[in-house]
Amino acid sequence: MKYILVTGGVASGIGKGIVASSIGALLRAANQRVTAIKIDPYLNVGAGCLSPYEHGEVFVLDDGSEVDLDFGNYERFLDSNLSGLNSITTGKINKHILNLDERGEYLGKTIQIIPHMTNAIQESIEKAAHNPLSDGHVADICIIELGGTIGDMEGMPFVEALRQLQDRIDKDDFCCCMVSLVPVVGPSKEQKSKPTQNAVKLLRSLNLSLDMILCRSESALSENLRDKIYTTCGVRSSNVYSVPDLDSIYQVPLELHRQGMPQAISARLKIGVNTCDCRLKNWRDFCEIAIHAKKVINVALVGKYTELKDSYISVAKALQYACYVVNAKPKIHYIDSTLLERHDTSAWNSLKTSDCLVVPGGFGMRGVEGMIRAIEWARNNRQPFLGVCLGFQMAVIEFARHVLGIKNAHSDEFEPELRERDELFEPIVTEMLEYIDPERKLGGTMRCGLRKTVFVKEDSILKRLYGGKKVIEERHRHRYEIDSNYVDALEAAGLKFVAKNEDGRRMEILELDEQKHPYFVGVQFHPEYLSRPFNPSPPYKGLICAAIK
Repeated sequence: MKYILVTGGVASGIGKGIVASSIGALLRAANQRVTAIKIDPYLNVGAGCLSPYEHGEVFVLDDGSEVDLDFGNYERFLDSNLSGLNSITTGKINKHILNLDERGEYLGKTIQIIPHMTNAIQESIEKAAHNPLSDGHVADICIIELGGTIGDMEGMPFVEALRQLQDRIDKDDFCCCMVSLVPVVGPSKEQKSKPTQNAVKLLRSLNLSLDMILCRSESALSENLRDKIYTTCGVRSSNVYSVPDLDSIYQVPLELHRQGMPQAISARLKIGVNTCDCRLKNWRDFCEIAIHAKKVINVALVGKYTELKDSYISVAKALQYACYVVNAKPKIHYIDSTLLERHDTSAWNSLKTSDCLVVPGGFGMRGVEGMIRAIEWARNNRQPFLGVCLGFQMAVIEFARHVLGIKNAHSDEFEPELRERDELFEPIVTEMLEYIDPERKLGGTMRCGLRKTVFVKEDSILKRLYGGKKVIEERHRHRYEIDSNYVDALEAAGLKFVAKNEDGRRMEILELDEQKHPYFVGVQFHPEYLSRPFNPSPPYKGLICAAIK
């Protein structure tokens, strides 16, 4: 197994995940099997309970693991499905060690960071690296992204574990890359290398050997600065890469290819990397549309976490990929659903002038009335609509209220707040009995991961978009479902549940008849998690096609 470590210097949040994914995309284009590991030094066991405002969206894998949003980039760039083993956190490592201690596995020894924690980290890395990919084969190369910045206190056990791994395996099996920020200062906009020099010095003081430096900056590195960095940082000139701000993140693999990174990795790891031109051509064509498409589709995204756009990053990517198929690009208007409740003129104008509407997932009661009002407007005005998870549930509540006449239709999810306000409500959406936790734990108590959805009606928009398949598989993340006692009444009024889960108890897809509405679709699952650059999600593709029409 070959390992490529991607660590960060100077500052966090400068694009390590995109760089790691881009390196993986280049290796995939060279017919290498690639897997990826993300190390997050925080104490949380997983990302399921992390705030969208702080960390962006929670990404869900096939096995139901709730992980960092960087996994979305890995899967989209590598076009491969990963598992929970590929996510390593301090919380996971500590929990594993404590479980071993309770079982007496350490035979009474004092448990220490070295060797017990560092050994556990290495075991986790090797187990994930050798875990078979979705095609059943073990990867040739494992890319490891170390979260945070080199020198962070919480990351030190992982740095030491990686140093031990580097020393233990063959020297030709480990390549260390640092993504470092090159700031620009002063009126002259001079690029400064000193922060990178200090970061490299700190990395070397921790006994990690450095092979490549990728410099993030507003503009391309000047040759003088490149020479200065390789002279002062002890790496080859050809192994200092410029990663400037680009028009599209999907240009990063092409930019690194242009600067010769595949050849450098091939030389460092002693592997034969022969880039497949047809795969790179796909990336070039993709970027051409992403940057130069003239047609613009205005998409209203009505959600709860719009202050941080990364909260809906997979939705945004799914919309992009769907647009690129029709040689267009989306202009996403992020609308805080609470503004619609307050009758904010600007928010309502953004909704009404958009070509289509997406209401994504979320938790909690804040802003749901705004979502319901947006859905009502889209239904009454034939605006193409896609509801995802919570958006699916709110579409059912909206229909129950305004078509069936159940004025107090609502969801069991919001019972505490509704009771507190002494509001009577009729639960159209109820909690799934098998996922009720008596201790009211929030982490790991949802229906998560890849699940089968079975079409029960032949006349279905989505069934056509999925190529006529009877059964599809999509990733889920929810704790509430439509109460089956209301299904007959809803369908009699025109809301069709065209697909259900395997045993037919859970509603998975809703549609309005195309004669009544051009595209009114809701899905309980999250189709954006499996949307890929060259294989866009069918529900999102259908939305964009309806918006164009």
